[in-house]
Amino acid sequence: MIVLYNPPSSASRKPILPMSLLAVGALLEERYEYVIIDGNLEPDSFAAIEKVIVEQGADILAVTVMPGPQLADAVPLCQRMKATYPDVTIVWGGYFPTQHYDAVLRADYVDYVVRGHGEEAFISLLDVLKRGASPVALNGIAYHAGDDIIPNAPAPIPHPDKLPDFPYHRIDLGRYIRRTFMGERTLPHHSSYGCPFFCNFCAVVNMVEGRWLAQSAERTAATVRKLVDEWQLDAIEFYDNNFFTSEKRVATFSQSIMDLNIGWWGEGRIDTMIAYSDETWRLMRDSGLRMVFLGAESGSDETLKRMDKGGRASTQKTLEIAAKMAEYDIVPEMSFVVGNPPNPESDTRDTLDFIRKVKQVNPRTEVIIYVYTPVPLGGELYEQAKADGFAFPETLEGWISDDWQDFIQRRSAHMPWMKDPIRRYVRDFERVLNAYYPTSTDIRLTGFWRGMLRTVSAIRYHTQIYRYPLELRALHKLIRYQRPETTGF
Repeated sequence: MIVLYNPPSSASRKPILPMSLLAVGALLEERYEYVIIDGNLEPDSFAAIEKVIVEQGADILAVTVMPGPQLADAVPLCQRMKATYPDVTIVWGGYFPTQHYDAVLRADYVDYVVRGHGEEAFISLLDVLKRGASPVALNGIAYHAGDDIIPNAPAPIPHPDKLPDFPYHRIDLGRYIRRTFMGERTLPHHSSYGCPFFCNFCAVVNMVEGRWLAQSAERTAATVRKLVDEWQLDAIEFYDNNFFTSEKRVATFSQSIMDLNIGWWGEGRIDTMIAYSDETWRLMRDSGLRMVFLGAESGSDETLKRMDKGGRASTQKTLEIAAKMAEYDIVPEMSFVVGNPPNPESDTRDTLDFIRKVKQVNPRTEVIIYVYTPVPLGGELYEQAKADGFAFPETLEGWISDDWQDFIQRRSAHMPWMKDPIRRYVRDFERVLNAYYPTSTDIRLTGFWRGMLRTVSAIRYHTQIYRYPLELRALHKLIRYQRPETTGF
């Protein structure tokens, strides 16, 4: 018996469909007995797992771990589990162990790490363990060999069209349906793997090495139709790293769901989508596309080049797509990364000034601001960060400290290159921006409070006097304002 465990993804334990575990479970069906336990829904995750160990003889605990709250939960839980049940084999998979397998395996309570896409690699590991063998040269598996850590190559990306459908019957799907700004009944889906680009600040790159594989438009549409029919959904979120890579696929998908009358959301590239035809934009709009997450990243073309965003990325294209999406009534949700080496102060000011230009072109643009945080990929930005004194923790206990939890969520106050007053300037700017342009994704925010926020912040926004916005801080606290990155997708 195998326990697939999804640690809580936020302090609020908002249930988010554990698609990574459903993908693994789809291949486990009829081969291995398993149960999915979602820490977002359990008041006591340890007790829930322990019950399966005691009553059903589970001997493998597989944990999916993203940086942030999931990591903070997984470390103490697995420590306690290994101390209580030393014969239970503990396997970690997901973004964090893929990137930092060495730190994970230095912990004596994790036995194996699945690196990269884990569906087929995890099944192969189970088969090896069942035979009592060792995963020597098994792609996707890192493990202990005495005092050494053996990092086999990451697992290759499986083609989504060759994988089974998610086993939704294994979970209480109704508990994951939620209200969003797109609709009253929203669920996510994942229709493609990877991304064909090599941005050097992105954790996806060393998992997929520029590969992108997708379900056909027809299969994706059929899955959406089935979810709508069986669960009366009126909105779908696509959690693909890059849903909009293929214009032909997007156009076919949009045409196929035209009659469903749903809202939908996905993530794409600015330089890809700006090249779409007007006909494809009409199809997307008419099929219910409400918002697209776009990595605008910087207000500096020089910084975009250092990020390896590709030769087609530019600030001009960012402004163009903001205007294009206003024309088609589709909201752009843009992320920006500030504080990039080697000149974090000028980089930050350039980007914040550019955000104001974007808002002039399309006031409905959602803006999410992150502080630059390195990923272990090499490249100019990472090497500059190391030169400035940056280093990753070597242990899991270091990773779950308060400072590094802030770092993981790109809100750290302790970057060696990002110091006051520029760090404070970013937070003050963000406070004023979010008041003058309240996020449309916070469905609790009434028209009255939106008007109040805009009125109170107007003088600050227009005069660009952002410092010490105490009145906005109090107002945000009063109405429990949620930032776009916490209410978006």
